[in-house]
Amino acid sequence: MKCFYFMFPIFAPKCSLRSEDTILYSGVSLNPSMDTWDLSSPLISLWINRFYIYLGFAFSISLWICVQIVIKKQDRNLQENSFPKATQDLMTNGYVSLHKKDIFVSGVKIFYGSQTGTAKGFATVLAEAVVSLDLPVAIINLKEYDPDDCLIEEVTGKNVCVFLVATYTDGRPTESAEWFCKWLEEASRDFRFGKTYLKGMRYAVFGLGNSAYASHFNKVGKNVDKWLWMLGAHRVVSRGEGDCDVVKSKHGSIEADFRAWKTTFISQLQALQKGERKKSRGGHCKKGKCESHQHGSEEREEGSDEQDELHYRDTEEEEPYEGSSEEEFGGEDQQSVNSIVDVEDLGKIMDHMKKEKREKEQQEEKTSLFRNTGRNEDGERRAMITPALREALTKQGYQLIGSHSGVKLCRWTKSMLRGRGGCYKHTFYGIESHRCMETTPSLACANKCVFCWRHHTNPVGTEWRWKMDQPEMILKEAIENHQNMIKQFKGVPGVIAERFEEGLTVKHCALSLVGEPIMYPEINSFLKLLHQRKISSFLVTNAQFPAEIRNLKPVTQLYVSVDASTKERLKKIDRPLFKDFWRRFLDSLKALAAKQQRTVYRLTLVKAWNVDELQAYAQLVSLGNPDFIEVKGVTYCGESSASSLTMAHVPWHEEVVQFVLELVDLIPDYEIACEHEHSNCLLIAHKKFKIGSEWWTWIDYNRFQELIQEYEDSGGSKTFSAEDYVARTPHWALFGANERGFDPKDTRHQRKNKSKAISGC
Repeated sequence: MKCFYFMFPIFAPKCSLRSEDTILYSGVSLNPSMDTWDLSSPLISLWINRFYIYLGFAFSISLWICVQIVIKKQDRNLQENSFPKATQDLMTNGYVSLHKKDIFVSGVKIFYGSQTGTAKGFATVLAEAVVSLDLPVAIINLKEYDPDDCLIEEVTGKNVCVFLVATYTDGRPTESAEWFCKWLEEASRDFRFGKTYLKGMRYAVFGLGNSAYASHFNKVGKNVDKWLWMLGAHRVVSRGEGDCDVVKSKHGSIEADFRAWKTTFISQLQALQKGERKKSRGGHCKKGKCESHQHGSEEREEGSDEQDELHYRDTEEEEPYEGSSEEEFGGEDQQSVNSIVDVEDLGKIMDHMKKEKREKEQQEEKTSLFRNTGRNEDGERRAMITPALREALTKQGYQLIGSHSGVKLCRWTKSMLRGRGGCYKHTFYGIESHRCMETTPSLACANKCVFCWRHHTNPVGTEWRWKMDQPEMILKEAIENHQNMIKQFKGVPGVIAERFEEGLTVKHCALSLVGEPIMYPEINSFLKLLHQRKISSFLVTNAQFPAEIRNLKPVTQLYVSVDASTKERLKKIDRPLFKDFWRRFLDSLKALAAKQQRTVYRLTLVKAWNVDELQAYAQLVSLGNPDFIEVKGVTYCGESSASSLTMAHVPWHEEVVQFVLELVDLIPDYEIACEHEHSNCLLIAHKKFKIGSEWWTWIDYNRFQELIQEYEDSGGSKTFSAEDYVARTPHWALFGANERGFDPKDTRHQRKNKSKAISGC
């Protein structure tokens, strides 16, 4: 034990050695009191130099610790350079500690203001694309959003706000976005809000409109973009502009316009997610201030976002950038603001700039020419019916023909095939409803009437800019499609065999299916083909093409829609595309007065909209001097987001009768002739068709075919008038008869279990 304590004295117990104590080690007796030691022993040497040994051990351990620290630090630096910072995992205290990830975009809010549902549909499509980026998304109807309380929250948040807004009548916002736009406009002009009220908010705008309304195309989208900018918000991508006009649309349809803009937006959003900032306005100058592009600084310092934002505001402080989604600028060829230019080189630079300007103007002129003529870049005219439009119309039961025509089976054709009565034209003019083909050579229209029974699925336009099909092909396929639809009724219970066979031979053609048939450039050729096949023609126009009415060759009966009696009401109800719509309307009525064949005013009554101002209607009658005036209560065709029309706007039949009685009192040359209660319709006829005490409002169709043949054979020199092909009106069709306009040969079918409606339908 003593040996152990000798070797490791630090562990020896505290004690004092007496002089007589002797330490034995390896047979050697040592006495501490001895004057001399045996220095040849190694152990004794170690003991004497123990301090230096301790010091060496301590130094070695310290050196080893330092080396280990340096090695670990080098490994950590190597790992940081090899992997993204956001994905590094450090082991500390026995568990994994993650680095906090920087978030540049926390989510996307999509606001929409829609009237027909298109913007809402686009919002859903955009939301799906955003979700694919693993970003939260919210779709918000502007009608349910209070900007006064909520919009300021977007300043501090890291959301990107997208606004999909449609332009409605007269450049106004839709009903759902009306309050939001009003608030935004007032805020942008209120000094109490200031230019930095929405500073920090990031936004993008896509507008929906129709370039046929050139004066206010996408006005709402432009305004929302401008007002947000004026309040200090930052635009992350250039404004997109969707165009319903397939001719002028940049990509062929509003859906394609949206897809192109969506691709740009998603790309920008991905860049924002990574903390990058794509500059779509690169190199664009405004009033002497330009953005310079510095390439070479790859790393972003802390606070660089704020600096970029301040720089962006400075460069655009004087006026907002009014670019659309197609106006992306590149700065590669532009010289830096800070570069020094020799005075001798200014001339070359100016010549180069002028050359670029001329080339740009020529390119824009070429693009504008293609759009205005309805041609694509290959010089070919576009088809009126786009794939999306074809799908929508096909779902509604249209049989589409070529690129701009269509045919559909009328419900009265089906009714008369089954012996359940014919339409009001059967009562008023003696047509055979089961032999009538309803078609149009032009699906396009120049109006967007509130009571349109096609819910505005057809295209609109003010002139023909589409690819044109030949009239022979249109008529041939129209008859074939009509016959195929008739054949589907073979064997259907209730169908009268005789009428089924007659229905396969078309005798009448109602050019009133949809759109504006008179827009078709070959309308006269089409009418001539009809008459050659012994088919009578009933053509309806919306009174916006007076020149075409004057140039129109004789038809069996020519209609003009008179939907209102004043300029203000007509604008509200028909929503015409032409700026000079009222002058065109009046000129069309004057052109109608010059026609020698049968002419008709068609009045569609909408309760609380156009049932008053009878004196104004009387003045319009004296202007066009029509042979007949059809007064019909509006037909409600179901709820449509494109119109605010409801069942409450449909007048009762008694209300239509009262309107007609009051109107007749103001036009002494006319009387009430016929009535068709089932259609909620009455016929006012000129007294010249009352021969003796009998009305002759029906048409002698065989006689008309003889007259039109003589007209064609004489090259148009041998004309005829409406009185030349009249036929006596049967008693049951007259106003006041017990049948109320229902043909007694048929059996009226009453629907069962129908609850009482609030209208006269």
